[in-house]
Amino acid sequence: MQIDYSKLWKILIDKKLNKTQLKNIAGVSTNVIAKLGRNEPVALETLEKICSCLHCNIGDIMDFIDSHTQQGELE
Repeated sequence: MQIDYSKLWKILIDKKLNKTQLKNIAGVSTNVIAKLGRNEPVALETLEKICSCLHCNIGDIMDFIDSHTQQGELE
């Protein structure tokens, strides 16, 4: 399974925020923002901080993508 944070970036656009502003209001590091940009896993506590400052749930900022489905394969 892969992680996709596309929903997070859409929320930032809708709220007229950039990544630096998210970093500051959520209290996360630049490294975390970079990992999110590369769709890499981050700690659940980090996702909780982001959701708290954006007033949303975890499903509002991320998705899990089944690599088999993404490639058109059936299980």
